[in-house]
Amino acid sequence: MGSNAKQTKYIIVSGGVISGIGKGIIASSTGLLLKTLGLNVTSIKIDPYLNIDAGTLSPLDHGEVFVLDDGGEVDLDLGNYERYLSVKLTRDNNITTGKIYREVIDKERRGDYLGKTVQVVPHITNAIQDWVERVGNVSTSEDGRAPDVCIVELGGTVGDIESAPFIEAMRQFQFRVGHDNFCLIHVSLVPVVGAVGEQKTKPTQASVRDLRGLGLSPDILACRSAIPFEEGIREKLSMFCQVSPKQVFSVHDCESLYHVPILLRQQGIIDVLTERLKLNELKLSPEVRSEGESLWVQWSEFARRRARDLDVVNIAVVGKYTYLTDSYISVVKALEHAGLNVNRKVKISWVEASDLEEFSMHKDPLKYHEAWQHMCAADGILVPGGFGERGVEGKVLASKWAREHNTPYLGICLGMQVAVIDFARNVCGMTNAHSTEFREACEHPVVVFMPEIDRTTMGGTMRLGSRPTKFQDTEFARNSKAKKLYGGVEEVHERHRHRYEVNPEVVKELESKGLKFVGRDAETGERMEILELENHPYFVGAQYHPEYLTRPLNPSPVFLGLLLAASGQLDTYLSGGEIAKDVDTKLKM
Repeated sequence: MGSNAKQTKYIIVSGGVISGIGKGIIASSTGLLLKTLGLNVTSIKIDPYLNIDAGTLSPLDHGEVFVLDDGGEVDLDLGNYERYLSVKLTRDNNITTGKIYREVIDKERRGDYLGKTVQVVPHITNAIQDWVERVGNVSTSEDGRAPDVCIVELGGTVGDIESAPFIEAMRQFQFRVGHDNFCLIHVSLVPVVGAVGEQKTKPTQASVRDLRGLGLSPDILACRSAIPFEEGIREKLSMFCQVSPKQVFSVHDCESLYHVPILLRQQGIIDVLTERLKLNELKLSPEVRSEGESLWVQWSEFARRRARDLDVVNIAVVGKYTYLTDSYISVVKALEHAGLNVNRKVKISWVEASDLEEFSMHKDPLKYHEAWQHMCAADGILVPGGFGERGVEGKVLASKWAREHNTPYLGICLGMQVAVIDFARNVCGMTNAHSTEFREACEHPVVVFMPEIDRTTMGGTMRLGSRPTKFQDTEFARNSKAKKLYGGVEEVHERHRHRYEVNPEVVKELESKGLKFVGRDAETGERMEILELENHPYFVGAQYHPEYLTRPLNPSPVFLGLLLAASGQLDTYLSGGEIAKDVDTKLKM
């Protein structure tokens, strides 16, 4: 560790049997529980694919692309880490095979290896270890404290060819950092099969056997199952997987993902981690411990509220990837967080944007009518970001419907742009208004390509990362709903991911008819960042992606506004009044 006085402790989370069983949630929940002790926690996600980052991956193939403050386009699990741990990660917190090989090959080209034959072992495995150790010591918390614990999630499953170098690197890493600073959590599936619903332990036994064959022994087994452990299952797993019964945890399906930390805590995972990593030896101030205890109280209350029978608010989400909702996972979380902070349960009606388009274009009239039924029944409408022409006209129609029927509306990125297209066409008389992304030679280009963006490559060439937005010094902007929701500040920092923007040449005409751009970029003042419609209960567009900064206990302001408006509480909230109370608690905003 060189001159570092304090050794970071590492918790590795691996998976077995099948992928997609919740390693990210278990890793995030474990990190949250450590934070409730007052510890400072950071995280790393390892993805064994060859892509440099997630930016060019289809949302239908890999789920949402999550964007970080520094513009890193990363796996959606890093969004879970940021939300659970209240940290701000960087692109270095997401390791891919592509990044590691590029780093090693660049060194080889420079001659750093002095003529040696460059091999997976030791050069690739050393590069992985160096990366983990370097990033694991970088502060990602708001207070700037160095991490006490770094949680490393190994993507994929044990036994994958792609994962082999990372497994070997972690086998070596346990000796590099020492026994007391390395803990392995293995997440495995305990399926329920047969007519009587018997739980089977053989897949987990085989998975642990494979892991041991690769030189790693699990300290904790987190077993995913539809139901809690049946009698004798914990003991059986303990016996055949060579771990103590207290180190075997049942992570069964529960009320919500927010209950997973509660489930793990109730089974004693904090005691196991404290003993295994000697966490009691870490010197923490009483103030830090008190903050951790307070966090647990708030989290428990938040999860309890999620399980309550709250009034339902129906939000129609109009997109083009609606048959894989992981494509919009941050939007879903932002709606959940906002809803629970105003004591409402959000029911999302997924509307495929193309289903809203002209009836004659549809092969299936049933989908057309169902889509419009969802729109008519919605308490609020949300159009998230997206790329490509499919479904754009449907999104324009969704914006038009919300505008004309006084339905609360939130448009994000492309959702803001389609609101401009609708307004230009149907209010300003620009019949052929469109975005040059879809109609390069259109008569009225109201959305245009950003001048400094590189058209030659795809990866990492958008306007990415955290950028400042400044509220305008106009009477409408000073009193806008958006500014009030942000607490009356003059400037906000939000994360971007786009190549096109509102054409500044048409702004004056749009504003003269009532579509006000209350927020513009702080650098030039020529990029439209936040729009708001006059004389409407709530019609807001954001060029940035506010869903990336949502937190369970601190929801995104514009999502909060949508839920408040959809539940009829916005005016009361903005005037300083109290909003819906839970049965035995008073909401603190």
